[in-house]
Amino acid sequence: MVEYDEFGPEKILQVYDPVTGMKGFTVIHSTALGPAKGGIRMTSTVSVDEVSRLASAMSYKCAMAELPFGGGKSGIVADGKNLPWEKKKAIIAAFAKAIKNICPSEYVAAPDIYTAENEMAVFAKANGSIKSCTGKPAQLCQGLSCGIPHELGSTGWGVYHATRVALDHLHIPLQKATIAIEGYGNVGSFAAKYLSDAGATIVAVSDSKGGIYNPQGLDLKKLSAVKQDQGSVTAYQDGKQLAPGKILEVQCDVLIPAAQLDVITPSNQDSVKAKIIVEGANIPMSIAVEEHLSGKGILIIPDFVANAGGVISSYVEYIGGLADEVFPLVEKKIVKNTTLMLQHAKQKKLTPRAAAMEIARERIRSAKRIEEYEH
Repeated sequence: MVEYDEFGPEKILQVYDPVTGMKGFTVIHSTALGPAKGGIRMTSTVSVDEVSRLASAMSYKCAMAELPFGGGKSGIVADGKNLPWEKKKAIIAAFAKAIKNICPSEYVAAPDIYTAENEMAVFAKANGSIKSCTGKPAQLCQGLSCGIPHELGSTGWGVYHATRVALDHLHIPLQKATIAIEGYGNVGSFAAKYLSDAGATIVAVSDSKGGIYNPQGLDLKKLSAVKQDQGSVTAYQDGKQLAPGKILEVQCDVLIPAAQLDVITPSNQDSVKAKIIVEGANIPMSIAVEEHLSGKGILIIPDFVANAGGVISSYVEYIGGLADEVFPLVEKKIVKNTTLMLQHAKQKKLTPRAAAMEIARERIRSAKRIEEYEH
């Protein structure tokens, strides 16, 4: 059920195209800070409720990252993983045309689950505006650079820096930290690389088929080669295989959920042994579960703070910036706002999420007050 409050959602648009069978929706949660920003999720199970939750998270993510964006999200009900490209392309184009009246004036799209730079190229062309989405191919505008693909690794770079700040907060040296990463896709694989390069030990990773665990550490070069050749990290030989979901229970300093939402639930929450959880994925657990784990002394860096690297990259693209501007800006913003959140939490005796929400909501309220004053 969609939840409404003083912040949103402002608008829910549902669209359908009988020719392609496209069925989709866009939720604009807030435009107080600027056009709503958020990706297009393409799965057979995506729902308005799911998209509404994600759009809300985007509002607070953009506010915490101090970007001139509001929060939005889109869903297309289709098997984005297995659709033939021509069919998928037709559905993406139909969706882009269907929301043309709000995009990019009120909503700016981006990649999400089963949409990437090629889908964004189709979307921008069908919508008729380069500004309609980010995450486009680097060379899209007749040889001119106007896209910064999400495959650059900016979200994983941000998760790495949020993890660094969290470890410093608990006085755990990065070079002695053990890390488990649930989800070895774009976010998880890059976060693993950056943390490993900095001296941390990656003891476990997983994908949809299961996981692999070695308390002495995993060789990421071999692991990535195995994943590419055989389709799953479970084919990696030097470690203990884990059943799907069991990576959440391994002994480690930091657990990074970096894939699907709601992976930590009331049924497995008490099996989590990590000292820190850095939410690389959007909504990897409910607020109730997060509060329960915080009450047990686990430090949780919430999703809309930790994984903002992607939307910061989108902002650089949106203003016509270059790829080499992304990483310095992501580092600067993630370190600043993760530190600010933890300081605010300590001063007010709040959970990190509650502290970050106070900061983000006040930024949105301030923008609304300025808007009301100007009108």
